[in-house]
Amino acid sequence: MKKEGLWTKDFISISVVNFGLMLSMYLLLVTMAPYAIEKYGVSVSTAGLVASIFIIGALMSRLFAGRQIEMVGNKKMLMMGIAIYIIMTFFYFMPTNIFALMVIRFLQGIGVGMATTATGTIVGKVIPPNKYGEGIGYFSLSAVLAAAIGPLIGVALIEYINYTSIFVFSLAVGLGSLMISVLVDSPAKEIMSSARKRFTFSSFIEPKALPISLSIFVIALGYSSILSFITAYTAEIDLVEAGSFYFLVYALAILVSRPFTGKLVDLKGGNSVAYPGLVLFAIGMILISQAQTSFVFLVASAFVGLGYGNFQSCTQSLAIKVTPRERIGLATSTYLVFLELGIGFGPFILGCLVPLIGYRGMYLSLAGLIIMGIPIYHVLHGRRDKDVLVSKMT
Repeated sequence: MKKEGLWTKDFISISVVNFGLMLSMYLLLVTMAPYAIEKYGVSVSTAGLVASIFIIGALMSRLFAGRQIEMVGNKKMLMMGIAIYIIMTFFYFMPTNIFALMVIRFLQGIGVGMATTATGTIVGKVIPPNKYGEGIGYFSLSAVLAAAIGPLIGVALIEYINYTSIFVFSLAVGLGSLMISVLVDSPAKEIMSSARKRFTFSSFIEPKALPISLSIFVIALGYSSILSFITAYTAEIDLVEAGSFYFLVYALAILVSRPFTGKLVDLKGGNSVAYPGLVLFAIGMILISQAQTSFVFLVASAFVGLGYGNFQSCTQSLAIKVTPRERIGLATSTYLVFLELGIGFGPFILGCLVPLIGYRGMYLSLAGLIIMGIPIYHVLHGRRDKDVLVSKMT
């Protein structure tokens, strides 16, 4: 029987592994575009593709990893994914061309997609069911902190050493993650019925997790504007120094609030965090759109952290709560696919708005999108959240 404690060896180990993988992912995301420009003299758009093709690989692998993980085994999938990541990192040290670099990035994305689908699945099985909100909240901090620290490390390595040091760092993180993953006790594989072995819609997408996944897709579209355009926006409004502290303040806001919001999800249900989170996120986007000073801008980043950061972890725990235990792997991959679709496709859509209404207009209009996300969330999940809470407590 599963231990009722949250801070077990497996929970800590899998959280550290996830942090390492995400740290290296974000570090490479922010440094690969300038590397491609400097090393191969490519255009900005091509350099952007070099950076983002990693996400395409991760998305494609998640669709299949979610289906295969219970047959292959959680731990085996995790170690296979990390091994692919490490092997592809070695190729960064070899002479190549821009097309080979894209292939390396794509395959490395596949490895990380496999590994992080496994970490999300394993953590869903080692957390006691009555602590899903709290546990997923703390687990997702690994990605939040990685998103804040990874870019800082990447920029520092470029500025003070060179690009090769980035690859050395990524390789060391990969090898460390592989060694720590050995400590994880693999949850037992679930027996798959013959019906589940057929190639159907439910073979790749978990229907019960689909509504909450659609909710995060809409909200992630709004958050993608932060990841893609906040640097250019702060340069335009002469708040570059404040922009460099954005993700640090964002992470600190989540770090301070997470011990309370995670427990709140378990005790009161997802709505207790989701609705306030969306309101806070919308306020943060309004403040960003109107920011004239560093103080207002950084206050806005705290609002976004309290809002989007907690909504994201809340919905991830809900995707697991509504799903049968034997399909947690598929639920995890379904949720992450829609989250990354929103973050990945958002910049393409929003990039068309910037020439028309500017950055301020874009961020203000996204506040409207987030407000629209409230009734969308309510229809897709919120109206039946009490039923989910009751079913998990009985």
